[in-house]
Amino acid sequence: MRAVWAGLAGLAALGAPSPAHAHPHIFIDTAIEVVFAPDGRAEGVRLRWTYDEFFSLSLVAERGLDPDFDAVLTPEELAALNGFDMNWQPGFQGDTYALMGAMPVALSGPSDWTVAFEGGKLISTHYRRFEAPLDLGAEALIVQAYDPGYYTAYTVVDATVTGRAGCTVDLYEPDREAADQILQEALAEFAGDEAAEADFPAVGAAYAEEARIGCAG
Repeated sequence: MRAVWAGLAGLAALGAPSPAHAHPHIFIDTAIEVVFAPDGRAEGVRLRWTYDEFFSLSLVAERGLDPDFDAVLTPEELAALNGFDMNWQPGFQGDTYALMGAMPVALSGPSDWTVAFEGGKLISTHYRRFEAPLDLGAEALIVQAYDPGYYTAYTVVDATVTGRAGCTVDLYEPDREAADQILQEALAEFAGDEAAEADFPAVGAAYAEEARIGCAG
């Protein structure tokens, strides 16, 4: 997700180890909601991102918000934050990937975004449409959350379906031992290299978490 944080990368990494020793720097709990049209086809997905407390409080402070440090933002302060993570650079995939079987499914850019600040954590939501409505039959819809560069770590904490009954939703985690091995091998190549952050290899897919939605019948 580095493409989104052009002005915040240094802030997010405050106190963090160098890239040759650790990744990621931002942690997000993700909720996935697949939205169905009245005709029974999946038309899009709504994402909810709950940011870790360190990043959330650092961003709020960097924006000069919550000056009394009571962890409560006024409606005006929330309005100023709305869309803080929606300024996507061209080509950025939103760290969300959809597939039908093994075939990628194109997603629109974000829309209908919101922001909240609860328990010291920023919570944003946004909606993305599928390029064309999907008829879920024999193949499941897979929605994955990961940052290719592994600057941000996503944990899928919930997945739901809206607008259709009779669907199953399953969450899958990666093989973390195998993913850690891939990460360590990548980090070893960049040991002591100050430019590693900019050119960090795309190991994030190894840590992909996903929801699988089936609506056969």
